[in-house]
Amino acid sequence: MYPILFRLGSLNIYAYGFFVAIGFVLGFFIAFRRGREEGIPFERMVDLLFCIVLSAIIGSRSLFFLVNFEHYRDYPLQIFRIWEGGLVFYGGLILAVAVSFGYLRWNRLSVWKFADLFSPSIALGLFFGRIGCFFAGCCYGKETSLPWGITFIDPNSLARLNFSLHPTQLYEALGSLAIFFFLNWKRKRKTFEGQIFWLFLLLYSAIRFLIEFLRDDPRGFLFGGILSTSQGIGIFLALTSLFMLFYLKRVQRR
Repeated sequence: MYPILFRLGSLNIYAYGFFVAIGFVLGFFIAFRRGREEGIPFERMVDLLFCIVLSAIIGSRSLFFLVNFEHYRDYPLQIFRIWEGGLVFYGGLILAVAVSFGYLRWNRLSVWKFADLFSPSIALGLFFGRIGCFFAGCCYGKETSLPWGITFIDPNSLARLNFSLHPTQLYEALGSLAIFFFLNWKRKRKTFEGQIFWLFLLLYSAIRFLIEFLRDDPRGFLFGGILSTSQGIGIFLALTSLFMLFYLKRVQRR
């Protein structure tokens, strides 16, 4: 749609980076407020915020680089232009979870308590991130004749131009927003620590798996093109989530 949101002189303000920044700020504002309600020290929240942001950016960009290796092999310096788009959520999620787990274990803090605390914020950040994708044109969908199809005409857009495409970015944005509201509702009704986090992974994996069938951007494929890379990761995360929900519930009963 509008990859460059506005210009300040010679400085371009990219829509993708703008909306991702909004998602980070709002998400962590909510997490900080709930952390204060639960008596979590502010310093711990700030430290964990730094770990999450840095590892999420590195992980999401690294997976995008691997999926699009042939392009970046010819244009290696473009790997640093993250403000224009090109972050794979699963890459950022996996590295951020690993780094956060190490930080929490090192400081002897409750892993599942913090995971539940941040999960709704991640869903909200995803909502704004996909709005940024929509403006930038990345993560675009296949051609469609449906009345809500979107035609990208801006030459700076990353999407295919002059074709009516599925607005897959908006599909995922709405799905993420629904997950955000559901997790907020469930948060006060959870029966064990970790339930919110694993519910988030399960729900997002299912939504992302279905939306991937409608996407048409280069994103890597597995099993001879049957599944995309994200679908393969999603299946693994969904099965892991189901197991952990069952396991943690049994532990709570004991």
